[in-house]
Amino acid sequence: MPGRSYLGGRHALAAALALSVTTILFPRPSPAGPILPAFSPSNFTPGAPINNPYFPLVPGTTYRSAAHTSDPDTGESGFEVDEDFVTSQTRNIAGVPARVVHSRVFLDNVQIEDTQDFYAQDKAGNVWYMGESTKAFEYDDNGKIVNTDTSGSWLTGVHGAKPGYIMPAHPTVGFNYYQEFAPADEATDQSKIVSLDRTITTPAGRFTHALRTLESSAVEPGVFEAKYYAPGVGTALVEEDLDLATGKALNTIPLVSVTTAGTPAAVPLPPGVWGGVAGLTAVLFATRMTRRQSFQRFRSAVRN
Repeated sequence: MPGRSYLGGRHALAAALALSVTTILFPRPSPAGPILPAFSPSNFTPGAPINNPYFPLVPGTTYRSAAHTSDPDTGESGFEVDEDFVTSQTRNIAGVPARVVHSRVFLDNVQIEDTQDFYAQDKAGNVWYMGESTKAFEYDDNGKIVNTDTSGSWLTGVHGAKPGYIMPAHPTVGFNYYQEFAPADEATDQSKIVSLDRTITTPAGRFTHALRTLESSAVEPGVFEAKYYAPGVGTALVEEDLDLATGKALNTIPLVSVTTAGTPAAVPLPPGVWGGVAGLTAVLFATRMTRRQSFQRFRSAVRN
């Protein structure tokens, strides 16, 4: 999606006021840019749990988020379901055993993405994003998969890719950091912490002292989103395609439930949304450009 100017054609004074308000509510990255954390396999302990309060990953836990969402370019809408399952599996990436999280995205009952995300927590408590292996699906009019797109996949150490933080051990307001740095694979997400004391209400519950971030990527200049991380839970709310001038988001995707193996989902979804797939729940961990492209390809296929 092309970058958007949130100042538009407003009068200079109004633009300046809007910029002042925006800077307070949604501070932009500092001129120095986000930091890229120094990575070393020696800073990790094999088998260490991922128990950062704002991003815990306990094997066997499943998360679910869901909402009606709209395509930012076409305006077409659909019901989106995001499923993340924290597996007991690890994968050795650049000398570090990384936890595998299986993520699936559905739009209007059809799976459009299947991803493995890889995370690891260092000795200091920082949670690192080590890479992702993603597949986006394209369908014909009969519902048959006609193409699988793996662009957006990246791994630490491959094509010069470097990992970043998904969540620092000691978050502070204003801290600006890369979540991933893989320019060759078009993965350069960055995040800035803008608050540590938000209160949000979702179908999964009311959360206080939530950490809020403003996230962006050089791959999609001008596109911003906000995420809310609840202590002891993780990602609880995502605001996509955020207008920095108004604070309004095109799509707001809340956490619906968090369950463990064998427990029922806390909140049922609309009938038929699972497409016959049972026993899976999810939360949206990391909105990526590949997911946006998946939506556009799927909606385009249906439209044609």
